[in-house]
Amino acid sequence: MKRMTTGAIGIAQGSRVLFSDFADGGVMWTGQGPRESRHIINFDEAFVEVPAVMVGMSMWDIDHKHTSRADITAENITTEGFHLVFRTWGDTRVARIRADWTAIGTVRDDDQWEIY
Repeated sequence: MKRMTTGAIGIAQGSRVLFSDFADGGVMWTGQGPRESRHIINFDEAFVEVPAVMVGMSMWDIDHKHTSRADITAENITTEGFHLVFRTWGDTRVARIRADWTAIGTVRDDDQWEIY
């Protein structure tokens, strides 16, 4: 369990179309085997500690004639952002993916003083 030791908690959210490979014959639509789409997400404001990040597909457009295989995750999470990663493999043909994300963690409290 992630415990937050401060009273100031921030929630950052976003949505991103990761690719539209059907439009230009990209590798997610035309390729075979392991494929990956990686995107750097930067928070508008840094968290004090590394936040908990949840990601999910909010739209997927996948060819129905092939097996649907998908993995979506947040990697390399820091106080300033993370990598949003989508993977597929085999003969799966993915036209496009949109992912939504939410980060929850401690943020700087304006009433908190820093003493140097």
